[in-house]
Amino acid sequence: MTDGTREFTRLERGIDRLAHRILRGAPRRGARAVLVECAVFLLKQAWACVFGALLLAVIVAARLWYPEDAVLARNDALTIAAIVIQIGMLAFRLESGRELWVIVLFHITGTAMELFKTDVGSWSYDGEGVLRIGAVPLFSGFMYAAVGSYMVRVYRLHDLRFARYPKVWLTAIVAALIYLNFFGHHFVFDFRWILLAAVVVLWLPTVMHFRVWRTTLRVPILPVFVGVALFIWFAENIGTWAGAWFYPNQTDGWHLVSPQKIVAWFLLMIISIVLVTFVYPPKPPEAGERGAG
Repeated sequence: MTDGTREFTRLERGIDRLAHRILRGAPRRGARAVLVECAVFLLKQAWACVFGALLLAVIVAARLWYPEDAVLARNDALTIAAIVIQIGMLAFRLESGRELWVIVLFHITGTAMELFKTDVGSWSYDGEGVLRIGAVPLFSGFMYAAVGSYMVRVYRLHDLRFARYPKVWLTAIVAALIYLNFFGHHFVFDFRWILLAAVVVLWLPTVMHFRVWRTTLRVPILPVFVGVALFIWFAENIGTWAGAWFYPNQTDGWHLVSPQKIVAWFLLMIISIVLVTFVYPPKPPEAGERGAG
């Protein structure tokens, strides 16, 4: 865990103290030291993904075991489960009240896009349930909130720092244009490739510093964006297989989601990053920090 515990929730501070006791005697060099760093990295990533992992597990469980003749529609059951997960995240101090605001913002912006995209036929949900707005079941907003939860949690778990981060006001303009293009490309020219080029120009010089255990790694930020977008695309394939929603080419049976969606998720990542900077403004690396990469 990181020494920057002031951003941790109460439960996470307890886990951090326990981790320090367990890892106090861990070797500082050699293969075992590398294995410790890898294990801590994977555990932190799993902890950051807990909201999305629980929600995805519920979606898969509903596909496999939810009875077709249940009085409560499956979509409504998913919505109730998502609400319970969110309440549990707060009750067990897995999220702070500060983070809840950005997660709510993810929820609102995601639901607004869902309403539009389902109306134009980009994707759809089955017609069951009463906990919905139009054709959009309310659990859909929690899928965007899961992305927001991961972003804010990974920021503090890894004590993220950024060298040569672009001006926040410039990133906000690009993020707003990306969001508008998700709507506007149905009526006018699709600017996604121009926006993608703008993202590359803005963030290409940026290097992300993230603490694992004893080591702080330095990596260019754009490949990190790509990696997270790819991970979300994998989760999207699980979600569509489980019938949470489906694309037009999946109405007659499940097919792999088009890899072109990775570009859409990459651009959505930019919106996510900018929203998170409203809660956690980008900080430069600390002078003299030990690093690798």
